[in-house]
Amino acid sequence: MSVWSLNQPWALTQLPDNNWLVTERDGQVVITGGVESLVRIPLALPDLYVAGQGGLLDLALFADFAVSGKVMLTFSQGTEEANHLAVATAVFNGESFSDISVILTVSPDKDTPVHYGGRLALLPDGTWLVTTGDGFDYREEAQRLNSMLGKTLRFNADGSAPEDNPFAEQAPYVFTYGHRNPQGLVVDAASGAIYEHEHGPDGGDEINLLTPGNNYGWPVATFGTDYSGAQISPFTRYANMQSPQVNWTPSVAPSAMAIYRGQMFPELNGQLLVTTLKAQQLLAVDLSATPVQQTAPFATINQRLRDVAIGQDGAIYVLTDGKEANILRIAPR
Repeated sequence: MSVWSLNQPWALTQLPDNNWLVTERDGQVVITGGVESLVRIPLALPDLYVAGQGGLLDLALFADFAVSGKVMLTFSQGTEEANHLAVATAVFNGESFSDISVILTVSPDKDTPVHYGGRLALLPDGTWLVTTGDGFDYREEAQRLNSMLGKTLRFNADGSAPEDNPFAEQAPYVFTYGHRNPQGLVVDAASGAIYEHEHGPDGGDEINLLTPGNNYGWPVATFGTDYSGAQISPFTRYANMQSPQVNWTPSVAPSAMAIYRGQMFPELNGQLLVTTLKAQQLLAVDLSATPVQQTAPFATINQRLRDVAIGQDGAIYVLTDGKEANILRIAPR
């Protein structure tokens, strides 16, 4: 499957009818099952801020989507001087989106158009996770529990904070902290494990196993250096901070992640599939191996890759990046 003319897409989600929804950062969602059926729907997102890395980002289906049509969305909201990540719900009827309602906004505001995070995941108990970036110029906020920047947040479907979050009184929404710009988030249905990946600076890209309440180090502990070459921290590991399962130095720029479960590629079962922007590869990461093993099983792709999903048919679907992006379907011959 190849759908050319996608414009700066960010997320790829399959519908129960096998068609796909693709978010574009300018605030549109593309419905496609192929070139012939491509339809573009503009969303009336309140105060959508499209600049830098911002715009419409992730889209995920509620567990009861087949009945309710409900979806969860993330997008950047505000102005150049004051913007933030927002989380909203909406209803999709197969042709249009309605009842768009912002249920959560990340604070504090920032004046940078980068490092939003924005990846969603639905947990088995019906609560949600969303990743938030550190805003680039605000990296110290990742260590401050009174800030939502540089975190994974856990919330109820109505936007309220679950009472059993690890810092329920001090920081009601915070699930984990010490993150830089996390754009990969996946829940393993088989084990319940939650995996996250994030962009480091120059080096120090990471895959982390998330545990509620844990601190993942940024910017106190990192394998990366600043883009200027300056040292960010003398520490690659630090007491009471979690070390990554995988460290990529030099950077690969991970953009999204999925767990492969299917019959088409039995050799990949249980492995994390990671799209990359800088490395321009789809990486397969086997965390069960000692040491952790990673390969590039489809090394001929050689494109900036934005998202990955496992189709209902067991094939791997990869969303490329940029102004003339497309969807690649990977299946055995």
